[in-house]
Amino acid sequence: MARDVRQVDLDATLALKQQVLRPHQTIADLERENAGLPDLACFAVMEGERVIGTATVHREAAPWAPHETRAWRLRSMATQEGRRGEGIGTAALTAAVEHVRAQGAALLWCNARTPAIAFYERAGFRTRGEPWDEPVIGPHIAMSLVLD
Repeated sequence: MARDVRQVDLDATLALKQQVLRPHQTIADLERENAGLPDLACFAVMEGERVIGTATVHREAAPWAPHETRAWRLRSMATQEGRRGEGIGTAALTAAVEHVRAQGAALLWCNARTPAIAFYERAGFRTRGEPWDEPVIGPHIAMSLVLD
Protein backbone atom coordinates (compact mmCIF):
# COMPACT_ATOMS: atom_id res chain seq x y z
CA MET A 1 0.00 0.00 0.00
CA ALA A 2 1.41 3.40 -0.98
CA ARG A 3 1.93 5.73 1.95
CA ASP A 4 1.74 9.51 2.10
CA VAL A 5 5.25 10.39 3.25
CA ARG A 6 6.32 14.02 3.44
CA GLN A 7 9.36 15.98 4.47
CA VAL A 8 8.11 18.14 7.34
CA ASP A 9 9.33 20.60 9.95
CA LEU A 10 10.68 19.11 13.17
CA ASP A 11 7.68 20.43 15.10
CA ALA A 12 5.33 18.17 13.14
CA THR A 13 7.13 15.07 14.45
CA LEU A 14 7.61 15.94 18.11
CA ALA A 15 4.28 14.82 19.57
CA LEU A 16 4.61 11.29 18.15
CA LYS A 17 8.30 11.07 19.14
CA GLN A 18 7.46 12.13 22.69
CA GLN A 19 4.52 9.72 22.94
CA VAL A 20 6.32 6.65 21.55
CA LEU A 21 10.02 7.17 22.30
CA ARG A 22 10.48 9.65 25.10
CA PRO A 23 7.43 9.92 27.38
CA HIS A 24 9.79 10.97 30.18
CA GLN A 25 10.71 14.15 28.27
CA THR A 26 8.73 17.20 27.27
CA ILE A 27 8.17 18.42 23.73
CA ALA A 28 10.44 21.37 24.60
CA ASP A 29 13.20 18.94 25.66
CA LEU A 30 12.95 17.14 22.32
CA GLU A 31 12.99 20.41 20.43
CA ARG A 32 16.17 21.49 22.26
CA GLU A 33 17.88 18.14 21.54
CA ASN A 34 17.40 18.69 17.81
CA ALA A 35 18.21 22.41 17.70
CA GLY A 36 21.16 23.20 15.51
CA LEU A 37 21.73 19.71 14.12
CA PRO A 38 23.44 20.03 10.72
CA ASP A 39 21.21 19.44 7.68
CA LEU A 40 18.33 18.14 9.82
CA ALA A 41 15.60 16.53 7.71
CA CYS A 42 12.38 15.12 9.16
CA PHE A 43 9.97 12.76 7.44
CA ALA A 44 6.41 11.97 8.44
CA VAL A 45 4.07 9.23 7.32
CA MET A 46 0.67 10.86 7.22
CA GLU A 47 -2.88 9.61 7.63
CA GLY A 48 -4.86 12.62 6.57
CA GLU A 49 -3.22 15.40 8.56
CA ARG A 50 -2.15 13.11 11.41
CA VAL A 51 1.47 11.94 11.75
CA ILE A 52 1.56 8.15 12.27
CA GLY A 53 5.25 7.55 11.62
CA THR A 54 8.49 9.53 11.68
CA ALA A 55 12.17 9.39 10.84
CA THR A 56 14.78 12.11 11.28
CA VAL A 57 18.27 12.32 9.77
CA HIS A 58 21.16 14.75 10.08
CA ARG A 59 24.84 14.86 9.24
CA GLU A 60 26.97 13.28 11.94
CA ALA A 61 30.04 11.07 11.80
CA ALA A 62 29.64 7.62 13.31
CA PRO A 63 31.63 7.07 16.52
CA TRP A 64 33.64 4.29 14.82
CA ALA A 65 34.32 6.37 11.67
CA PRO A 66 34.94 9.93 12.93
CA HIS A 67 36.61 11.05 9.69
CA GLU A 68 33.79 9.87 7.37
CA THR A 69 32.46 13.23 6.25
CA ARG A 70 29.63 11.67 4.25
CA ALA A 71 27.97 10.01 7.25
CA TRP A 72 24.44 10.75 8.40
CA ARG A 73 22.67 9.70 11.58
CA LEU A 74 19.14 8.31 11.70
CA ARG A 75 17.19 9.24 14.82
CA SER A 76 13.70 9.19 16.24
CA MET A 77 12.12 6.44 14.20
CA ALA A 78 8.62 6.19 15.66
CA THR A 79 5.38 4.51 14.63
CA GLN A 80 2.07 5.17 16.33
CA GLU A 81 1.29 2.57 19.01
CA GLY A 82 -0.84 -0.27 17.67
CA ARG A 83 0.19 0.40 14.04
CA ARG A 84 3.49 -1.49 13.82
CA GLY A 85 3.70 -4.12 11.10
CA GLU A 86 1.73 -2.03 8.58
CA GLY A 87 4.73 -0.70 6.63
CA ILE A 88 4.63 2.73 8.26
CA GLY A 89 8.19 2.55 9.63
CA THR A 90 9.47 1.15 6.35
CA ALA A 91 7.91 4.07 4.46
CA ALA A 92 9.53 6.62 6.80
CA LEU A 93 12.91 4.87 6.67
CA THR A 94 12.80 4.61 2.87
CA ALA A 95 12.19 8.37 2.58
CA ALA A 96 15.09 9.08 4.94
CA VAL A 97 17.46 6.76 3.05
CA GLU A 98 16.49 8.29 -0.30
CA HIS A 99 17.11 11.77 1.13
CA VAL A 100 20.59 11.02 2.46
CA ARG A 101 21.54 9.20 -0.76
CA ALA A 102 20.53 12.30 -2.71
CA GLN A 103 22.83 14.33 -0.42
CA GLY A 104 25.77 12.07 -1.30
CA ALA A 105 25.85 10.08 1.94
CA ALA A 106 28.17 7.07 2.13
CA LEU A 107 26.94 5.80 5.50
CA LEU A 108 23.73 5.98 7.51
CA TRP A 109 23.93 4.93 11.14
CA CYS A 110 21.78 4.84 14.24
CA ASN A 111 21.62 3.74 17.84
CA ALA A 112 18.75 1.27 17.53
CA ARG A 113 16.59 -0.05 20.32
CA THR A 114 17.34 -3.76 20.46
CA PRO A 115 13.71 -4.84 19.82
CA ALA A 116 14.00 -3.04 16.44
CA ILE A 117 17.12 -4.89 15.23
CA ALA A 118 15.18 -7.16 12.84
CA PHE A 119 13.38 -4.13 11.34
CA TYR A 120 16.68 -2.43 10.53
CA GLU A 121 18.29 -5.66 9.31
CA ARG A 122 15.45 -6.11 6.78
CA ALA A 123 16.42 -2.66 5.43
CA GLY A 124 20.07 -3.69 5.07
CA PHE A 125 21.49 -2.29 8.31
CA ARG A 126 24.07 -4.32 10.21
CA THR A 127 24.85 -4.26 13.93
CA ARG A 128 28.16 -2.88 15.21
CA GLY A 129 29.67 -3.72 18.56
CA GLU A 130 27.80 -4.83 21.64
CA PRO A 131 24.45 -3.66 23.02
CA TRP A 132 24.36 -1.21 25.93
CA ASP A 133 21.67 0.06 28.24
CA GLU A 134 20.63 3.66 27.63
CA PRO A 135 19.41 5.01 30.99
CA VAL A 136 15.62 5.47 31.15
CA ILE A 137 15.21 4.39 27.50
CA GLY A 138 16.52 0.81 27.50
CA PRO A 139 18.87 -1.46 25.53
CA HIS A 140 20.40 -0.14 22.29
CA ILE A 141 22.93 -1.23 19.69
CA ALA A 142 24.75 0.71 16.97
CA MET A 143 23.69 -0.17 13.43
CA SER A 144 24.79 1.07 10.03
CA LEU A 145 23.90 0.96 6.36
CA VAL A 146 26.64 1.42 3.75
CA LEU A 147 25.23 3.49 0.88
CA ASP A 148 27.98 3.43 -1.74
